[in-house]
Amino acid sequence: MSDHWLGAVAATLTTIAFVPQALKAIRSRETRGISLVMYAVFTLGIAFWFGYGIVLGSWPMIVSNAVTFVLAATILVLKLRYG
Repeated sequence: MSDHWLGAVAATLTTIAFVPQALKAIRSRETRGISLVMYAVFTLGIAFWFGYGIVLGSWPMIVSNAVTFVLAATILVLKLRYG
């Protein structure tokens, strides 16, 4: 298995693991149990991982972090809006 496929599998699994929480928050607009600081730091970290993926030219890192960034940023906005 090449390193790109290993990265693709890891990126897919970690992104899929994040989706249920994101969908729940998006559908319910309920974010009381979600830490604002955690999501702010997480979203910033994902943005840096995305940038690092671009520097490396790693498509698994770029795609997975782009998807995760959109979901995390959406939850962060919901948290800021609905508390």
